[in-house]
Amino acid sequence: MAEQHEHGGQAPGDRPVIPEELNGPQADAVEHVDGPLLIFAGAGSGKTRVIVYRIANLIATHRVPPYRILAVTFTNKAAGEMKHRLERLLGPDIVRDLWVGTFHSVCVRLLRKHHEAAGLDRGFVIYDDGDQRAVVARVLKELDLDDRRYPPRQVLSRIHAYKQEGRGPDDVDSDGYFDDAVLRCYRGYERHLKQASAVDFDDLLLAVLRLVEDPESLAGDDLRRRFSYVLVDEFQDVNHVQYRLVRALCKQHDNLCVVGDDDQSIYRWRGADVRVIRGFRRDFPGASVIKLEQNYRSVANVVQAALGVIRSAKDREPKELWTSNRSGDQVQVVAADSEHDEAAWVASRIKELTAEGVSPRDIAVFYRVHAQSRVLEEVLRSERIPYQIIGGTRFFERAEIKNLLSYLRVVVNPRTDVDLHRIINVPSRKIGSTTIDRLIQVADNLRVSLYDAIEPLVEGAIDDVRAGGKPAVTTQTRKALLGFRDLMEDLRKKAREASPSQVAEEVLERTGYAKLLKEEDNAEADARLQNLQELLQSILDYEEEMKAAGEPALLTGYLERVSLTSDADTLEDVPKVAMMTIHAAKGLEFHAVFLTGMEEDLFPFRSMEPSRGDDVEEERRLAYVAITRAREKLWITHASRRAIFGQTRYNAPSRFLKDMPEAAVRGVLTPATQMMARRPEGSSGGFGSFSGASGAGRFGGRGDRDRAASTRFDTSPRPAWRHPQDSAVSGMRDAAPRPPPQSVNPGERFIDRDPDAESDGESISLRRGSRVRHERFGLGTVNSIDPGADPIASVTFSGWGLKRIKVRFLKPLDG
Repeated sequence: MAEQHEHGGQAPGDRPVIPEELNGPQADAVEHVDGPLLIFAGAGSGKTRVIVYRIANLIATHRVPPYRILAVTFTNKAAGEMKHRLERLLGPDIVRDLWVGTFHSVCVRLLRKHHEAAGLDRGFVIYDDGDQRAVVARVLKELDLDDRRYPPRQVLSRIHAYKQEGRGPDDVDSDGYFDDAVLRCYRGYERHLKQASAVDFDDLLLAVLRLVEDPESLAGDDLRRRFSYVLVDEFQDVNHVQYRLVRALCKQHDNLCVVGDDDQSIYRWRGADVRVIRGFRRDFPGASVIKLEQNYRSVANVVQAALGVIRSAKDREPKELWTSNRSGDQVQVVAADSEHDEAAWVASRIKELTAEGVSPRDIAVFYRVHAQSRVLEEVLRSERIPYQIIGGTRFFERAEIKNLLSYLRVVVNPRTDVDLHRIINVPSRKIGSTTIDRLIQVADNLRVSLYDAIEPLVEGAIDDVRAGGKPAVTTQTRKALLGFRDLMEDLRKKAREASPSQVAEEVLERTGYAKLLKEEDNAEADARLQNLQELLQSILDYEEEMKAAGEPALLTGYLERVSLTSDADTLEDVPKVAMMTIHAAKGLEFHAVFLTGMEEDLFPFRSMEPSRGDDVEEERRLAYVAITRAREKLWITHASRRAIFGQTRYNAPSRFLKDMPEAAVRGVLTPATQMMARRPEGSSGGFGSFSGASGAGRFGGRGDRDRAASTRFDTSPRPAWRHPQDSAVSGMRDAAPRPPPQSVNPGERFIDRDPDAESDGESISLRRGSRVRHERFGLGTVNSIDPGADPIASVTFSGWGLKRIKVRFLKPLDG
């Protein structure tokens, strides 16, 4: 019977659409008809299949007209998949009348029908983010408010926060001068949208909500009567406006079915409130509750690891995720020496997977924040592993990165017109498009670059005939253009005497770009600042490499390196490894998953900051989401030290690792950490012992043994995670006993270095194949040595590739 539905379709009313392969709870959810229904659907439990069969059963068995059914999803992809499955069951003619889509797409359709009642023209337009910022900027100008004190992005962010709570400007209390200014902007913003018959994304929902909640509105009455059954997927992600909307649409019948999982609520930063799904039974006391707890996606060890993490969550709805799938491989928790060591290890495992026949499109690399992607991308590029960024752009293609690189290119070569055009008005210098067009005209007439055309333009090389022969630019524009040129000349002078990293920092400071992002004070601006700090770290890495090789670190050399690597994407048409933040991974699944950066203060993010208890709970749910994306294989990596956001961090392994059951998890060491572990106790070299698969590393030398020569991590009251039974870890402990613990505050570190770290190279005996350590690049293998008064070795470092390093900067590990 199920196969008949799946392939041939069926006329409504013939027979129930309940396939035999559904498990008991799934079948119960499909058979339920009237009244409120809450479905707690664990990860990989087949919730989409349940929703599809429930809709099909309503139509085929209970003769509900398809246009009386509304199914709301959170992504267009999910809506498309739902429609595709329904077409296979019921046929395209029936599905065509269903209302299936996202909240926003459904509300657009409803507003087109009731545009007059909402005070809109039928051809109303939807303003995107750029349009909205332009409106705010115009309002700030009208109100004579300084956009430096009231950055448009920050003002717009506050307006969106109010709208997501369903509050208009008259519903918000002012609490100070800044709030008062924002409310004035809010009123002006709404006035401009109304005058333009325009809406933003929040308005799409609010306009429909206002209609359906208005008891006197004929349009509202039509909306309340329109749908007999409403289904909402990913219910844990709804905000209060969305919840009010679906409740209002169901007010006359309460035939509301919601499907979600409070364990997967990860979008609080965009308005989602996990309390909505947890409080559903309070709002609908007679609701039926069904729990889908059987996981069909993942092998048992992955399921057990995920369940171990989420069991420690506070206030969660009790659920016991389980699976009848085979045990599969254990989850491997990998201790790396650094982010470069971590990236090299990931790349080597990906190569092994593809050699075994796994398609790159079935492999994913997750990270907590975008800034982590830079090192991973560099290593994947160097290993010629094809990849694609999901939910973002490649690191060197991000707008803020391209802006800073364009500044640096103009510093090196002011005749590069593409880069000058990009940054001449970033941040804003009141050099508008009309002025830039005139600058281009002068450059074309004189056959010079845009930079060289600045002075002729301000000196009147062309006149505006329509303006009666007056100069082509105003006094203000003339001042702005000359100010930009003087700024660039000062930066060019700086570049002659400063290092590349110092020039980059000077650009961010002198142009006001960093200050602008700091003043915006929102999540997007913070992410941009973090990415700029990561670019500075990349330049510092380059400088360190040049210093070690005894070569000058030049700005031209770094820019050349970036240009060559960022353009080397020759595998665009073949399957690629997916790289993404964990938030972008929601709803996806892969054969093999690499979850990187599982460290305190990174994941959970900012865990060392006070008053972030609720945030850590959401981080735990985020970890659960990440783990349950894997079908067959899962690797979780953490590094004992990581250079990120412009600083080197020494973080403990994530607290979430200790919650995973020992039977489902196996500790693994990268070659770099293995090498440190095998060094005999008491030997010199400046890196001491490495204890535990948790990566709670200790770096020390012969100096100051009284302080245990260690770098310690304290996550009290949460101890570092490790498995005593693991053979690799036990062997490592035997080789390098752990020093006695010592008191340290969270986040504090002690680093003792070998006083002989910079000894004369002649006293070091190295040969081809010798294992060595460098302070920045970590563990490496010597390929060759160029003799001389100051010998230089060619060394391959994990995650860095081949480097030429002066021997006096290296420490031997063997021999």
